Amino acid sequence: MTRLWGVLLAGLLVTACSGGNKPAPRSATRPPPRAVDMSEAERAVARDAAKLGNWPVKIGKPYQVAGITYYPADDRDYREEGIASWYGPGFHASSTANGERYDQDDITAAHRTLPMPSWVEVQNLDNGRRLTVRINDRGPFARNRIIDLSRKSAQLLGVDRAGTARVRLRRVYPAGKLPEPVSDKRVVLAAVETPAVATIALPAGNNSPAAATKSGPNWLVQVAALSDGGRVSWLKGFLSSFGPVLTEAAPGGLTRVRLGPFRNMAQASAALAQVRAAGYGDARLIPPPGSR
Repeated sequence: MTRLWGVLLAGLLVTACSGGNKPAPRSATRPPPRAVDMSEAERAVARDAAKLGNWPVKIGKPYQVAGITYYPADDRDYREEGIASWYGPGFHASSTANGERYDQDDITAAHRTLPMPSWVEVQNLDNGRRLTVRINDRGPFARNRIIDLSRKSAQLLGVDRAGTARVRLRRVYPAGKLPEPVSDKRVVLAAVETPAVATIALPAGNNSPAAATKSGPNWLVQVAALSDGGRVSWLKGFLSSFGPVLTEAAPGGLTRVRLGPFRNMAQASAALAQVRAAGYGDARLIPPPGSR
């Protein structure tokens, strides 16, 4: 009997030891997000905000894209959740809605209604990453999207490979203070006084510069050449306060956005000064055909 109990006890000990060598079950929880060094991005945002914090805020008039009217506003407590996308090489070095050259490696973004400049904190709800970006463009105009990130911003937030992500947006003020309230006049003139520009009506049903030149000397102001129809629509609405706006197809799928025609160089120069003061530093005069 004693021997039988000894055999049973030995068997139990073997079973217990073998059970202790079994691998622990894998956790069903998702691994924590991969750490990303945001320090340089945060320093860049701080430098950007310090440089631009006192610039006049551009809001702009309501504009329409694809049958939808957007109403820009200085929403101080803006918060929103939705889908973010990003845009990169196809727009690199083209003009943004506030007149800058789009740099896909800057920490910027496009928004349909927030002022320019303004800053929003973007939180990727899929991985928890957060980044503050500066708004310097209009868009996205695809349905169900609330912000269009630069390529660099998308990379830092982990959006670039997937193309889109669920995000939470919150307006922030990295310059340390709220911007001054603005009126429509300050928005249009960008806080500088320039001579008034006469508005010249175009013939009904004809929106081509070539037709307008038949009545005599006509000057134009070349503002930008854009490839995105939504941004063209926004810029046309923004420029309408400076004078008549013309659009013209250009090579490479671009659309030229111009002001005019103006009856003389003085009127065109006044419009050019306004446009450059509003941020479009590359705008230039185009004299009438044959006068160059």
